Amino acid sequence: MTTEIVQRDASDTLQKAALCLDRGGVILVPTDTVYGLAVQPTHSRSVKRLFDIKSRPGSVNLPIMVADAKQLEALGARISPAARTLLASEFVPGALTLVFGIDAGKAPDWLQQREEIAVRIPDDEFLLTLIGQTGPILATSANRHGYDTPSAVAEILQQLELQPDIAIDGGSVNTVPSTLVNCNVDPVAIERVGVIPVDEIERVLNGQ
Repeated sequence: MTTEIVQRDASDTLQKAALCLDRGGVILVPTDTVYGLAVQPTHSRSVKRLFDIKSRPGSVNLPIMVADAKQLEALGARISPAARTLLASEFVPGALTLVFGIDAGKAPDWLQQREEIAVRIPDDEFLLTLIGQTGPILATSANRHGYDTPSAVAEILQQLELQPDIAIDGGSVNTVPSTLVNCNVDPVAIERVGVIPVDEIERVLNGQ
């Protein structure tokens, strides 16, 4: 298949992206950190395609992007006091991914097999508007599993063996991922250092 490349600032790009996701497509989209590949989680075939595009093992769960705290609560996330502190910090929305436990009684069907979820609220107007329309999306860095994420659309498409339906070109973007903090353990564990340094996370958690 041939990927349709569209410009992020084109007037119909948001509509195209939302329609593609709603129909079970896979999109390549710039975020406030790296380029990402995204699907709607309720389309099981598109989720499988996303794994195939990344050549990623199916046993590795995909992160979730939400537009706001209301969407996060609808996922059945168990929000610990430390997680609540980080959610209220200056890093949200932004380059901070948090891991939560799940309340199975409140979680949607597509999360019933998971014990925890990694969730981020991006600091990106385009993405927030898109997710506000489509609901939470599964979104992961746009690279082959085990490779670095390129900064530009053309390089990403060349690296991937399989192709997304739509590539949203936002120019060259950051290649540093979000910082990942596991709030499903006590004390919390910083599992990946990205845009936000460790000392800044510790400062927030210590109430400074």
